[in-house]
Amino acid sequence: MKQFFLALDLQNDPEKIKTYIKYHQNVWPEILESIGASGIQSMQIFNVENRLFMILQTEDHFSFEKKAKMDLANPKVQAWEKLMWEFQQALPQSKTGEKWRLMEEIFAYQKNA
Repeated sequence: MKQFFLALDLQNDPEKIKTYIKYHQNVWPEILESIGASGIQSMQIFNVENRLFMILQTEDHFSFEKKAKMDLANPKVQAWEKLMWEFQQALPQSKTGEKWRLMEEIFAYQKNA
C-alpha cells in the first residue's frame, strides 16, 4: 500500500468554502466509483480556513498518471473537476493547471511498543 499527502487552497471566500464542503458531504456516486477504480483505497480531505489537506492510501500499482488518463476519459469526472475549480485556487508557485500538490514528509514520530 502507498500513501500520499496533498494540499490545495480554496478561494478565500467563506460562502464558497461552505458550499465546497457541502458538495463533499454528498459526492456524486460516479466520482466515488472513479476514485475506487483508480486504485485509491482510502481518501480523506481536511480543511482549515481556505487550506485543504488530502490523505490517499492506494494500491501498490496506483499512479497519478493512470488516474489522470482515466479522469480525462470520464465526462462526469470532468464535470465535477470543472465545478470544483469554481471554489479552488492553486497554491502559490503551482504550475499552470496544477491543482492538488504532493507534500513532502519532513517529520515522523512513532512510539515503540
